[in-house]
Amino acid sequence: MDLGQVLADNAAKQQIKDELAEKCQKLFSEFLEVYQSADGDVKYLKDIKELMRPERNTLCVNFTDLEYYNQQLATTIQEEFYRIYPYICRAVRNFARDQGNIPASKEFYVAFQDFPARQKIRELTAAKIGTLLRISGQVVRTHPVHPELVAGTFLCMDCQSVIKDVEQQFKYSQPTVCKNPVCANRRRFILDTSKSRFVDFQKVRIQETQAELPQGSIPRSVEVIMRAEAVEMAQAGDRCDFTGTLIVVPDVNQLSTPGTRAETSTRVSGVQGSELDGIQGLKALGVRDLSYRLAFLACYVAPTDPRFGGSVYREEQTAESIKKQMTLQEWEKVFEMSQDKNLYHNICTSLYPTIHGSDEIKRGILLMLFGGVAKTTKDGISLRGDINICIVGDPSTSKSQFLKHVEEFSPRAVYTSGKASSAAGLTAAVVKDQESYGFVIEAGALMLADNATLNARASILAAANPIGGRYDRSKTLKQNVNFSAPVMSRFDLFFILLDECNEVTDYAIARRIVDLHARNEECVHRVYSPEHIRRYLLFARQFQPKMSKEAEEFIVQQYKLLRQRDGCGVAKSAWRITVRQLESLIRLSEAMARIHCMDEVQPKHVKEAFRLLNKSIIQVETPDVHFDQEEIEPTAGSAFDTSLKNNAGNAGENVEMEQHVPDAHKSALKMSFTEYKNISNLLVLHMQKLEGVEGDVIMQKSDLINWYLKEMESEIETETELILKKILIEKVIQRLVHNDHILIELTKSGLKKLKTGEGDDAIEEDDPFLVVNPNYVLED
Repeated sequence: MDLGQVLADNAAKQQIKDELAEKCQKLFSEFLEVYQSADGDVKYLKDIKELMRPERNTLCVNFTDLEYYNQQLATTIQEEFYRIYPYICRAVRNFARDQGNIPASKEFYVAFQDFPARQKIRELTAAKIGTLLRISGQVVRTHPVHPELVAGTFLCMDCQSVIKDVEQQFKYSQPTVCKNPVCANRRRFILDTSKSRFVDFQKVRIQETQAELPQGSIPRSVEVIMRAEAVEMAQAGDRCDFTGTLIVVPDVNQLSTPGTRAETSTRVSGVQGSELDGIQGLKALGVRDLSYRLAFLACYVAPTDPRFGGSVYREEQTAESIKKQMTLQEWEKVFEMSQDKNLYHNICTSLYPTIHGSDEIKRGILLMLFGGVAKTTKDGISLRGDINICIVGDPSTSKSQFLKHVEEFSPRAVYTSGKASSAAGLTAAVVKDQESYGFVIEAGALMLADNATLNARASILAAANPIGGRYDRSKTLKQNVNFSAPVMSRFDLFFILLDECNEVTDYAIARRIVDLHARNEECVHRVYSPEHIRRYLLFARQFQPKMSKEAEEFIVQQYKLLRQRDGCGVAKSAWRITVRQLESLIRLSEAMARIHCMDEVQPKHVKEAFRLLNKSIIQVETPDVHFDQEEIEPTAGSAFDTSLKNNAGNAGENVEMEQHVPDAHKSALKMSFTEYKNISNLLVLHMQKLEGVEGDVIMQKSDLINWYLKEMESEIETETELILKKILIEKVIQRLVHNDHILIELTKSGLKKLKTGEGDDAIEEDDPFLVVNPNYVLED
């Protein structure tokens, strides 16, 4: 063997001493041994003793304590964190061994909490690699926890020598050379898993929150690597702070990309060559241009707000546990709010101080935030307690402002439109991991709002624009939004916003907007701050109100009233009243009881819930139907006149129609849209019934008019009313034919001709046959 090669290998095996890191290790050991708490005890001695338990291996150190003890040491750790971190972990291990018997193979780690500065994901640049940082973001993807090889013990296949503690850094690394001086093996090693050290390892992906996202930008994401006790501390949907360092890791994924140029090694492989060695890691890929990517190595994970929306929020809590988390001043404020008689109104005005009007929508969204009570039957059927709301309206009616206010107020809210907030869309997506080639679930918008569970228990506040850009009053709600019936039935409340010209309203809105731009914060008046409402909301949501007997009876009565009104057709309901609306009424009532921190739902809560639901399900008032000014002068010899005379019993007399036309008709004929739709449906139903029962029977226009007048004879008392009814039904039929195209006029030869003929043909043109448009679908 070449002597120079042996000397070079021996020199490579010698450890290079890092004087700065060793000095930091010594100072950090002194800090752990000396630093005292306010009561005079060694602060971290108790925590060190906890590390003797088998399941514990991480010591949490407050960074402000380190700064107070030695500012220079804290600055050095901050600037050279990745370089010094293994040495301060050794300091913890040495201090723990001084306190008791600890297995020699057990590894210890350090986690720094309360680090002062916080960086955004967009601010992570190459200049910050290796420094101690704290970043915040929302977790969108989590990988399962698996063991990671930290220090490997290898067995030489040539001389059977054992090489211990071979450090692994994000890739499988074998020894460079066998430690036996007489052995020249550099490639053939076997990993001894029983003597190697492993640690829990997990990868998560975080992305920017909507508050940090610049206007018009796509959310950026970064991969976070967590080890030891930091694993499973963040779930998809959590907004967390991660303390650690920015590192550079090999982008192994790029090496296996098809089309990448590779130069294979020219070394000849014999029987003992690499072809029998199995997996060779990066070596087997040949010589390639290795690319790198940024990742964040986290040592400490904490919720952005641990008391609302973080991991603590996922745990089962009670009103008492929430109370213990508050200070005395915070609890006094919550108690004061619970005693406020105008709490319902004051919270609404405090949540939306910049939005004028729309009080019903504000109340509905407030009930959505408090929510109903989720239940599970004995059969295991889950009944949701979340309240869903949809706002439909014209442009510039503050729909987006409502969504923005809720997104800023609620810590777990996700503002999304399709894929704008998450690459997984609204629900979830199964994506393939580029490194492990395994499949993981990436949370969508609904899962992000519900701790990444597939049956997303999240309330939805949706805003929709009408199909035509503006809401068409002459159409139903379903026709304006083009929602399917199952989707519409999932919303508890529908609110419709119209941009109407009103002098008083326009002045108030303009005055409000001008004040907001001119004086900004001075014109914003809040009874309660958002923080006060957040604390009260978290406390009130712990109540599980039950229905009282009086409330149960009142709900049944109100539901019967809604069904009866919907069945008789006198109400302008936006959609059919079903059992889903009954469940919505129960959820809204429970939310009202929660607002007042009550354990029982009372009739007054049901009354307010019924009022809101009633406001929601009633359709927007449609404008009256105005008919043309031209009057249809009935011909003396027409079939209608003959029939009318026969029905009136005046076969021998000629009735002068023009003398009895009321004055109201001479100005403008009109009727309400509801009355027009009722007459239209009545005529269509009658014609469809005749076509279905009697086969090819087709009604003439005069027959249809006579049938309608006969049906309405109980409402006709005078000859004037009869004439007016006749004129109105003619106008309605004319509109159904020429405007709505619901009815089609036919002659004996087919479709009605544009020009009238003479003789018998002229009579047929004045009294054509009518059929229902085959493409028309009768609405419910």
